[in-house]
Amino acid sequence: MKRARSVGAIVLYAVLLAMTVVMIYPFVWSLTASFKTVQQIYNGNPLDLIPNPFTFANYRRVLTLLPFGRFLANSLLLSTVGPAVSIIVASLAAYAFARLQFRGRDTVFMLLLGVMMLPGHVTLIPRYALMRVFGWINSYKALIIPSIFGASLVFKIFFMRQSFLAIPKELEEAALIDGCSQYGVWWHIMMPNSKPALATLAIIGFKTEWNSFLWPNVVINDFMKMPIQVGLTYLQSNAQSSWDLLMAGATIAIVPVIVIFICFQRYFMAGALTSGLGGR
Repeated sequence: MKRARSVGAIVLYAVLLAMTVVMIYPFVWSLTASFKTVQQIYNGNPLDLIPNPFTFANYRRVLTLLPFGRFLANSLLLSTVGPAVSIIVASLAAYAFARLQFRGRDTVFMLLLGVMMLPGHVTLIPRYALMRVFGWINSYKALIIPSIFGASLVFKIFFMRQSFLAIPKELEEAALIDGCSQYGVWWHIMMPNSKPALATLAIIGFKTEWNSFLWPNVVINDFMKMPIQVGLTYLQSNAQSSWDLLMAGATIAIVPVIVIFICFQRYFMAGALTSGLGGR
């Protein structure tokens, strides 16, 4: 019996190792390719990951060809302001659904959850029409406002509601007895005790908006207002699809996401585990 379990464990770990290699290899290849010449990429062995010669010329050329600093600033603005305001709005709504008693609360909540079933592409044209009516096309408003009140807001409400439901009601009742208002309970009790959930939503929101491509590509035509994911497409058109430059640009673009995840990984894992424990 023990031998059978050992064989099963070996097979399981072998499969997991193979899957890990398959998932990590493309990232490792793109990273090493950013330090290779275009001749090495096209003529070299795909399994040869060590650049020879090792060069930083691709990064210098990318930073020269494109205003990467402006692209990074645009992406940083889009990835911080929108998610931050959206989390505040979602937490207020989540507190109402988790703690306040009002007629039709559960019905409204279920209707909101139904919005999550709609693919984002379905609302693309209506959103664009609204931006055009408001005169926001080719402006930062067209990037930030939809990211605050888009379909992702419903997920944030659901996620924060589950986190609030896991907080003991005794804390809220004690605060109310001491004269704290509902707003005070939300700010001083619920929010501090939901740091893991807040960090999780912050990471997800940052990553989602940082990697956003379709919507910015639709509403932004001004070169200096483009986020980095849209700006990278100019490497393909202006540099004749040079993979060495594309890999260097992609590496620069992915670094902030990795740094954010590493810094908040502990809160992310805690939030993912605890936010599903709340009751109805």
